[in-house]
Amino acid sequence: MSQIDSSKLPGANATRHGDLIGAWLASYGSENTRVSYRRDVVIFCTFLDAAGQDLLAVTRAHIDVFARARTATGDADNTVARRIAAVSALYKYALTVEAVEKNPAEFVRRPVIDQDQTTTAALTRREAMRLLEVAEADSARAYALVDLLLSTGARISEALSARVSGLGPDRLVIRRKGGKKALVYLPEHTAVALRALTGTTGVEVIRGAEAERLVFTTATGRAWARSNVHTTLTRLARAAGITKTISSHVLRHTHATLALELGVPLHHLQDSLGHADPRTTRRYDHSRKRLANSSAHQVGELFA
Repeated sequence: MSQIDSSKLPGANATRHGDLIGAWLASYGSENTRVSYRRDVVIFCTFLDAAGQDLLAVTRAHIDVFARARTATGDADNTVARRIAAVSALYKYALTVEAVEKNPAEFVRRPVIDQDQTTTAALTRREAMRLLEVAEADSARAYALVDLLLSTGARISEALSARVSGLGPDRLVIRRKGGKKALVYLPEHTAVALRALTGTTGVEVIRGAEAERLVFTTATGRAWARSNVHTTLTRLARAAGITKTISSHVLRHTHATLALELGVPLHHLQDSLGHADPRTTRRYDHSRKRLANSSAHQVGELFA
């Protein structure tokens, strides 16, 4: 395949190769994956535009420079690793449709990520309760979302894609990463909040009269955008006097941390959160490094 002279091609890479990028993204069943990969590849294309380089004429050296540039802009190691993974996935797809002859990202070194660590700061129980109080005073939608995220640990993508047809008396059907359906148990107060928001009683599913509309929408009935959710959570946290950085993931992290503090077994929490790798769940166990929790304290007593 001959090298492409990008200077003779009009338009930005994301536009010029929009069909290829679109087909690649469409190959993923998870909307969350598509959104994340689209964002990372657009950033990569913008980098290539500035360098006057065409997407289909990239070498490993270009991606190495891209990785260093992202680190220089302040991207964390796990973010850089994710961006390279997205770029590599795009080129793997391009190989299958014969758009390129090799994957230039195949041998690019990625930052080593400690799977047993997280930099996300969970809310304390007091902070979580205060956030719930402020959300309840704000609106039924804000309260239902904060309650759902804190009480179940659901991902924001799972919450925003949930439909009224999946809302039962004590459970909610969600779609995990990859598009797989899963059942999430709802505490009574969470179910009540969701039913109040949607105007349902919880028995519609039994009668076969449940609606297909989304649970979380705007006043006009449109899907509630993640960016607007973030704005809402930031506003609520400020009103609650919370100084920590807030996001939907912080609420998921808070659920996991509180669950482990209450003694929920790690493997049960792993199932609840939908983690494929138990190391991901262990990140939330902030007590695991305390010497008092070492197995030596208990097993050693056997030989005293």
